[in-house]
Amino acid sequence: MSSPVEPRDSGPIDRPTAPPPHRRVLFVTGKLAEPALRRVLAEMQPPFEAEVAVLRITVAALMTTPWIAKFLEVPPGTDLVLIPGLCEGDVAILREKVGVAVEKGPKDLREIPRYFGQASAAAEYGAYRIEILAEINNAPRLTRREVLAAAEYFRANGADLIDVGCTPGLPFPELGDVVRDLRTAGMRVSIDSFDPDEIRTAVAAGAEMVLSLNRSNIEVGRELRGTGATAVVIPGLGEGLDTLEPSIKALEAWGVPYLLDPIIEPIGFGFMASLERYAEVRRRYPDAGQMMGIGNITELTSADTTGVNALLIAICEELGVRAVLTTEVIPWARGAVKEIDIARRLMHHAVAHRTIPKGVDDRLVTVKDPEILEWDEAELRRLHEAVTDPNFRIFTDRTTITVFNDSIFVRGDDIQQIFSQLGVDEATHAFYLGRELMKAKLAITLGKTYRQEGALAWGYLTPPDDVKSEHVKLTARRKRAGNDETAGRRGGAE
Repeated sequence: MSSPVEPRDSGPIDRPTAPPPHRRVLFVTGKLAEPALRRVLAEMQPPFEAEVAVLRITVAALMTTPWIAKFLEVPPGTDLVLIPGLCEGDVAILREKVGVAVEKGPKDLREIPRYFGQASAAAEYGAYRIEILAEINNAPRLTRREVLAAAEYFRANGADLIDVGCTPGLPFPELGDVVRDLRTAGMRVSIDSFDPDEIRTAVAAGAEMVLSLNRSNIEVGRELRGTGATAVVIPGLGEGLDTLEPSIKALEAWGVPYLLDPIIEPIGFGFMASLERYAEVRRRYPDAGQMMGIGNITELTSADTTGVNALLIAICEELGVRAVLTTEVIPWARGAVKEIDIARRLMHHAVAHRTIPKGVDDRLVTVKDPEILEWDEAELRRLHEAVTDPNFRIFTDRTTITVFNDSIFVRGDDIQQIFSQLGVDEATHAFYLGRELMKAKLAITLGKTYRQEGALAWGYLTPPDDVKSEHVKLTARRKRAGNDETAGRRGGAE
């Protein structure tokens, strides 16, 4: 039996490369965050010596790298300086000044343990074995430019092959040109058609995979010999796995590589039985690669696709399925290719290392957060006592929003009632607080961590934090003689 899909030992992944093990790490912070940082480090019990540098500023997030470089003293033996993730400026400035490695840490100090834990796993994370075929449905109805644009989108999100989906009964005179366009753009192409003429045209133009062959059209498989194209073999329509055998024997006699696709059925139409067929094919043909068209599940199930794709890819990884076919037609399947790209790495790591797929890559946790970081009321009241400026700080726990500055401390879950107690009537200030309170309310509704002026986390969909709007200020910060604080609007405890 032949399997044309080679395992990928590495691939592009948008995760930081793990740093080497550290011996001494210097954590830089401000006055307000110092107690919380020391508590986090004490609870973390890191495998390195941790020191804390408290600079002459109340709010650590207001620091910039040039400002830090001016005041920071780095003890001998330090091999990493970690500054707050919200600090502005290029770390290269600071690195050049202090002469050791400098990184921006997480935007919330409570994420420091996860930051170091995930970094240590990232060194060996990212390999995968499953290839992604992204189908462009009803390609004959699209212009060549539209097909190319869809293909570029799929490739950018992780697709390995672009599957040109033909429409039965609809002529496709531009098929050869479409395939050549994609090949010229550097893409690998598969053709999704039972029509022998369309298969011949696509393969002649450079398609390297044919979906699909069974005994109804197997004779065209003879013409694939020497082209390098791989055939995807499926059972006869409505028939069992035994109908695979004649097609397999024919392709092997002709020297044509193939994958086997037992066909996954939608839920309610034999879904579980179809999964059992994949396991049976694995037993019957242990050396043959398989393909699974997981769009049959994601497109036909009214559920967010992140979790569905994760579970299906886990099944594929355990069964040795080496290629999956998906598409993004239905609105709730938008992003499916990217989700599968993430899932194939996570599940390969879990299966290869016999570890739970948890705590390494959280990008598939989109609606809810992998962990809710919260401050209890006692901590917030201690923090409130240390605040000496009128800027509002906003925090959430699982049920409650807390807002305070140097003179007000308000807690509740009704954002209109909270706002009415803040005594704010300036328009831009009110707009800012309204936006932040609405975001805080959304966080406690969905079970997410709220971070003032930061984007809520939506896994791989997380947008960048808001660009600073200098005209939006909470209040004018009071300047005191000898105070090194920079004027600003932010007020978090990081």
